Amino acid sequence: MPAGAARNAIDCALWDLEAKISGKAVADAIHAVPLSALETAYTLSLGEPEAMAAQARANARRPLLKVKIGGDNDLARIRAVTEAAPDSRIILDANEGWTDANIVENLAFAAEHGIALIEQPLAAGRDAILRHIAHPIPICADESVHEAKDLEALVGLYDAVNIKLDKSGGLTAALTLRDRARELGFDVMVGCMVGTSLAMAPAVLLAQGAEFVDLDGPLLLAHDRQPGLVYEGSLVSPPDRMLWG
Repeated sequence: MPAGAARNAIDCALWDLEAKISGKAVADAIHAVPLSALETAYTLSLGEPEAMAAQARANARRPLLKVKIGGDNDLARIRAVTEAAPDSRIILDANEGWTDANIVENLAFAAEHGIALIEQPLAAGRDAILRHIAHPIPICADESVHEAKDLEALVGLYDAVNIKLDKSGGLTAALTLRDRARELGFDVMVGCMVGTSLAMAPAVLLAQGAEFVDLDGPLLLAHDRQPGLVYEGSLVSPPDRMLWG
C-alpha cells in the first residue's frame, strides 16, 4: 500500500495485535522505554489578529502553542499572539502560505518576536530559496516530507522535519523516517492530524526524545474515545496498553 492514512491504520493495528498476542509491549519492541509524559503543543486556528490574540490569551498558560498562519497579515498575527501569550513558546505553521518575496522579512520578524520554530513556510517543491537565505530560527518541513526517501533532498533546506503517522503510512515507516532524519542531522517534530487518542497513542511512543511534540488531536474533538490518553494541561502520558500497544 502507498504511504497514507489507510496504511497507517493497518500498520498500527498490526503492531497492537502482535503486542497483545506476544505479551510484549510495543514500547519494548521499539526500544522506547523508559516512557515519559510529553509536552505537546496546543493549536490555535487561523483568523484575524484580534481573534488570534484572544485564542492565545485564553491559552497563555500552556507552555507551547502552535499558531496557524499563512496570509497577507501574518506580521500582525505574529505580534498579536506573542503579546497575548508572552510566556509561551510558539511554533508558527505557515501551511505553505509564504512566498520568496516575503519570507526573509517574515523570518526576521518572527525571530525578533521569539518564535521557536517555523513549519513549512513555502510550498513543497518550491522551496529552493531556503538553501540561500539565513535561518534566524529553525525551519521545519511538513508537506515536503512523507517518507525517509524524501530526506536527502531536504538537507540544507530545512533544520527539522515533522513526522506524522498518517503521512508516513504507519509506525513502521515513521520509525525509519525518524532514525534517518537523526542520521542526517535534522531535529524531529512528531505531529498529527485531528484524531482520537487511538490515533495519537503510537505517536506518543514515536515522540519520545523529539525536540517538538504536537499531539493535541484529541483536545480538538468534542468527544474522545474511551479509554483515551491522559492529558493534564499540555502533558500527555504514554498510552495504557488497554488503549493500544
